[in-house]
Amino acid sequence: MNVSVPLGEDYPEIREGVRAICKKFPSEYWRKLEDNDDYAEEFVKELSDAGYLAAQIPEEYGGSGLPLRAGCAILEEINANGGHGGACHAQMYMMGMLLRHGNEAQKQKYLPGIAEGKIRFQAFGVTEPTTGSDTTRLKTRAERRGDKYIVNGQKIWTSRAHKSDLMTLLVRTTPVDQVKKRTEGLSVLLVEMKDAVGKGLTMQRIDTMINHQTNELFFDNLEVPVENLIGEEGQGFRYILTGMNSERIVAASQSSGDCRFFINKAVAYSKEREVFGRPIGQNQGIQFPLARCYAEWKAADLMIRAAAALFEAGKPCGEEANMAKLLASEAAWHAAEACMQTHGGFAAAREFDVERKWREARISTIAPISTNLILAYIGQNVLGMPRSY
Repeated sequence: MNVSVPLGEDYPEIREGVRAICKKFPSEYWRKLEDNDDYAEEFVKELSDAGYLAAQIPEEYGGSGLPLRAGCAILEEINANGGHGGACHAQMYMMGMLLRHGNEAQKQKYLPGIAEGKIRFQAFGVTEPTTGSDTTRLKTRAERRGDKYIVNGQKIWTSRAHKSDLMTLLVRTTPVDQVKKRTEGLSVLLVEMKDAVGKGLTMQRIDTMINHQTNELFFDNLEVPVENLIGEEGQGFRYILTGMNSERIVAASQSSGDCRFFINKAVAYSKEREVFGRPIGQNQGIQFPLARCYAEWKAADLMIRAAAALFEAGKPCGEEANMAKLLASEAAWHAAEACMQTHGGFAAAREFDVERKWREARISTIAPISTNLILAYIGQNVLGMPRSY
């Protein structure tokens, strides 16, 4: 049985269109990108030209005006069909922050260009080398001088920054010793990369186990116009939570797609591969793990839907977004392991694409947030237990 989206799934036309694009970029395309450490330029352009990367942009700015769930469907299909949504997913999860907290001038300036594919909005500068997930202790500083902010500091794991025209950057505008709470005094800036690279911003690529095109960024007196401040100064942590919640929902959707990829591939192989005169799928040692993976995928899918619905309704969704990320990423990893085991030695052959997607699934359990941090969040904020960190 082919593992596809359930009957009545939303956005079937979008899913069909994305699948058609994915057929133009088969597994060989993604393997070649890894070989050459290249960005999926052609694939992203095809998606952009077809309007899929403008799905969430309101119609008055040239987009389709669809909810986050539509973006989730797009990215799920990409991963389910052997690709990797990481090439373009930031444009999905950052859109909510710009739409909800950006001013009208910023929307008019950037959204039409993003919708047309002329502006790539693909970089999210938050994590730092010395603070990691402890976001409120970040050290990148932005000091206001007249009509500009002067930015100094460092970011890491900023994927696609070298391929982006626009980046959201979380900075501290008020020193931590001058605020009552660590969540205060943080601000979000929109950085136009053409005005930044070589003029206070330098980038260094990081070689990683998957082709995620990520970078370390160094800021040395970078000037950013005050008009590029999102919302109010000092309220950036509240805004960034919008981006983080949508990021986790989007990441969960990609993991859901990975689940489908692994289960479909393993089931098909288990029917074809014969050992000792019988298909290996007849053996419960192969069959039962895949059946469990299917159940885990279905459960994760329901949580993703719940999180996306709450996000779109403008209601608190931290609990659901985090649990969706946890359940989906672990379901994907379990499916990756089951698929690897089903293929046996052939799983190591690159032509089967199991090992490539297996590596991607493993990373999903630690990024953009690790399983342990999600469990700590649930323990403290949902169950009311003492803070563990």
